[in-house]
Amino acid sequence: MLRIITDFDGPIMDVSERYYRVYLYCLAESCHPGQAVNRLSKSEFWRLKRSQVPERQIGHLSGLDQKQASTFASLRRTTVHTAPYLKYDTPVPGAIETLERLQTLRIDLAVMTMRRECELEDAFNRYHLTSFFPSDRRYCLSNDYVKASDVKDKPLLMQKALSERPSTAETWMIGDTEADIIAAKIHGVKSIGVLCGIRDRTQLSQHEPDWLTPNLSTAVDLILSQAA
Repeated sequence: MLRIITDFDGPIMDVSERYYRVYLYCLAESCHPGQAVNRLSKSEFWRLKRSQVPERQIGHLSGLDQKQASTFASLRRTTVHTAPYLKYDTPVPGAIETLERLQTLRIDLAVMTMRRECELEDAFNRYHLTSFFPSDRRYCLSNDYVKASDVKDKPLLMQKALSERPSTAETWMIGDTEADIIAAKIHGVKSIGVLCGIRDRTQLSQHEPDWLTPNLSTAVDLILSQAA
């Protein structure tokens, strides 16, 4: 049996609009009334995020001083995953069709994400994704989980998934961050980095995934060709 574990944000959900809206809010909240700022365009902002430019530096590039940039970075961390902004996430073009394809092929499919249960459920309900991932195929953080870091927490989720799922001939991990690749490497799982998420090619390549592909659809094509 072939098993695919996929991250949620990045391969399935486009979070760029949410992150940009939070950026605009935090910029407005961190500057003085009437202060001239350099509001980045969405494309400029997303390029910086994907290349992992630190939040404070994004604040500086937006015209904030050192203290304001620190406030900006702190506010962003506490805001970006809150309910008012999650509504701006939308499915990556072609992602839902790819999930439908996998369902038709009866491939063992699971989702693994740093979202909390309530955050994942919100997106599932909003875009009718429950049928693709029954409750026993969802690996996420509990609502009261105290996060360490993605690169520490995601391998733990991977360990849980591999211990709970039936044994299989081959398992693949599809993700858009270093945490996905590190979790796969720790547990001896093949990894595919997709370039439609929050890391660009340069950042993902540093962690040496087995393959890089543009999106979920092309990742699945690669997996099926390897399994043929």
